[in-house]
Amino acid sequence: MKQYDVTVIGAGPGGYVAAIKAAQMGAKTAIIEKEDVGGVCLNWGCIPTKTLLKSAKVYQNIMNSEKYGIDIIDKNVVSINWSNMLKRKDQVVKKLTGGVSFLLKKNNVDLYKGYGEIIDKNTIKVNDDTIKTRNLIIATGSSPRIPKIEGIEEAMEKGLVVTSKGILAIEEIPKELIIVGGGVVGVEFATLYNALGTKVTIFQRSDALLGNIDLDLRDTMTDILKRDGINVMYKTDVKKFDGNKVITSVDGTTREFTPDKVLLSIGRVANSKGLEKLGIELDKRGNVVTNERLETNIEGVYAVGDVNGKLMLAHVASAEGIVAVENIMGHISVLNYDKAPSCIYGFPEIGSAGLTEQVAREKGYDIIVSTFPLSANGKALAEGESDGFVKIIAEKSYGEVLGIHILAPNATDMIAEAVTTMEMEGTVHELAKAIHPHPTLSEIVMEAAHGAIDKPIHI
Repeated sequence: MKQYDVTVIGAGPGGYVAAIKAAQMGAKTAIIEKEDVGGVCLNWGCIPTKTLLKSAKVYQNIMNSEKYGIDIIDKNVVSINWSNMLKRKDQVVKKLTGGVSFLLKKNNVDLYKGYGEIIDKNTIKVNDDTIKTRNLIIATGSSPRIPKIEGIEEAMEKGLVVTSKGILAIEEIPKELIIVGGGVVGVEFATLYNALGTKVTIFQRSDALLGNIDLDLRDTMTDILKRDGINVMYKTDVKKFDGNKVITSVDGTTREFTPDKVLLSIGRVANSKGLEKLGIELDKRGNVVTNERLETNIEGVYAVGDVNGKLMLAHVASAEGIVAVENIMGHISVLNYDKAPSCIYGFPEIGSAGLTEQVAREKGYDIIVSTFPLSANGKALAEGESDGFVKIIAEKSYGEVLGIHILAPNATDMIAEAVTTMEMEGTVHELAKAIHPHPTLSEIVMEAAHGAIDKPIHI
């Protein structure tokens, strides 16, 4: 029976990062994974979707080549090789997951493949192995939420209804796709398949998409989705699946649809099953309750990533994994979720960090709000992608940056500047003073900072 200082259950972006960090800090470490190393993010989420989105963007640019002075005489000869797109996606995934396996081995982390059955907080059984551990990190992730709708099980069995995992492995591009849920995942898949020529309709139960982001970004992004041909139906509930029919209530009126595929995208639920023996505290949604140090109510037991339900984002899971390990190893480490960035990979992208204008006002801040449009940015015009803007929310008296929200190509890369600024309690004065290279999209952040102080230069 092997003894470990730290054992991690789950090898997703929270679990494998925690395991590597623990080993780097001198702990004898084990990690348990019943499926593939890398978790949902690397295998069926973040990485595969972005790989396919890149292919879709290349196709979109080819079909709009005349915009860049390149004439294609017959665009009918341009075709999508879906199987090769999927092969490229699989190659990228294989390279990354292989890299993670190498890093675990390189750092002397013992990997156990199988289901980790928790006997008690210090004992875990995996297949025929029983291991002992001083500290336990739960990183079991989450699964797609499956609603209780009449006929849904049969619809899933025959392949009409799929989750975000299934939609990445379909044999051909659907002619018509219905997406149930207009959150981040729904919008990304809507962008992908719309760019590939699918007729896409989003069913949204409320009266707005992307409910948690800044209202100005949300409204502009919604307008772009609609302009690009995506149909959005609000106040829509799916009531029944009957054969190939989807029976819905749209603002109180019953309607029927017959799509090729239906993507369920209404959120995820924590994989907290199997934790009963620990007596671990769960909230009403089934998430493991943790404090700012990622500790659970059981001494020596931590929970990171989707299973704690705080922010279901891969990069947050990784940050949580590091914080949990640092605390295990005797350091005092906490995580500020208010400064965690969130990203939406559409055309264009959304990068958001810190407080939205609405939340800042609700919290009682006296704020400055400054925006700057991409239409006044030289790089955006040169690239032919000038939809979007940046929005800075700053505290008025000292100019401390409270939030930055970007709608632009590569917004998910640019948002890191916002995170660094807020982590250092930076101000709009410092952002404006920082020389940004020209021509780049990043100049819009500097321009908006000038706008918060006085006036932007280039508008």
